[in-house]
Amino acid sequence: MPATLNRRMLNVGIDAGPLHGHRTGVGNAVAWTIEALTDPAADLTDINLLPYVTSMRARVDKYERRLPIPAALAMRLWAHRSPRFDRLLGSPDIVHGTNYVVPPTACPRLISVYDCWFLEHRDEALPDVRRAGDVLRHAVADGAHVVTSSESTAGRVRELLSTDRVQSIHLGPPRHIDAESTRPRSLPDFGDDPFILALGTLERRKNLPKLVAAFGRLAREHPNSRLIIAGAIGDDLKPISQAIAMLDASTAQRVTRLGQVDTATKSWLLRNARALAYPSLDEGFGFPILEAQQVGTPVVASTAGSIPEVAGTGALLSAPHDSEALAANLHWVLTSDEMHAKLVQRGHTNLGRFSWANTADELAATYRKLVNA
Repeated sequence: MPATLNRRMLNVGIDAGPLHGHRTGVGNAVAWTIEALTDPAADLTDINLLPYVTSMRARVDKYERRLPIPAALAMRLWAHRSPRFDRLLGSPDIVHGTNYVVPPTACPRLISVYDCWFLEHRDEALPDVRRAGDVLRHAVADGAHVVTSSESTAGRVRELLSTDRVQSIHLGPPRHIDAESTRPRSLPDFGDDPFILALGTLERRKNLPKLVAAFGRLAREHPNSRLIIAGAIGDDLKPISQAIAMLDASTAQRVTRLGQVDTATKSWLLRNARALAYPSLDEGFGFPILEAQQVGTPVVASTAGSIPEVAGTGALLSAPHDSEALAANLHWVLTSDEMHAKLVQRGHTNLGRFSWANTADELAATYRKLVNA
């Protein structure tokens, strides 16, 4: 007899807000988590999701509940004592805030925390991000539990939020998307020059000025190499521009900023890059690492946050502030076909550690444990 027949149905309020608007890494994590929890093959028939959205502008579908409160006002209320939202959420057994915040409820609450950058660098965070941090701190102090996507982040949460109610559950790999073999027309023509690719929003946490400096060192020995930076505009745009301006003119011309790219373009860039450079100052998981490993592209990254935990042996790592070591690792991948092949093989093996089925099973088990407790 299936084990699920002996379990009572659990109604799980789950924040679907990250699915609306520009899809970020958190948005992908939430989308793929919900898909895994509702996958018929997962045999999680005792888990009934009640998606909710805290936004007055998002176009919600018939399966989503819109909380009748603007997000900005909610952040201000939830950082202090606030009325409970159980009835508005559909009277769930547990509520899962998938994006750092969760509304006040009488039932157990679980909060997904992906990285702690904004908690450790509050003065550098935008006002709405600071308010989310205040809500997170208040909820945890009020008894909410935390789930992280890495043991590294779990350790930081325990320290920064003074709680042992933390569990780490790895996410699965990015959804694999086949790309056309032809170069997208939207890309500038940089010939057949080998290029290093950087993916992600241009925010300080991504440490891209250090990558630009490392490329400046690399370019002296590889005058035909290029650096391609693809990502939406963030809070580090000016320092990145300044770092590029400090390069000599011929090297600066070989740094291309593409801005935000579509899925097909990103996939083509990943498949054709000599390496993915990922020198972040902090990461809660790092989907681009696994995306590169999926398509056989070596990863050169930093030792910050969860990167060593997620990349495994399929990456060359260096300290995040050491541009010289980063340049040396990039040089190694550019010049050594043997090392290139080793990283491709190790990355392929590393992917076997991640599964959305496992993510869903562990998350469902956490829901049951918190409700039964």
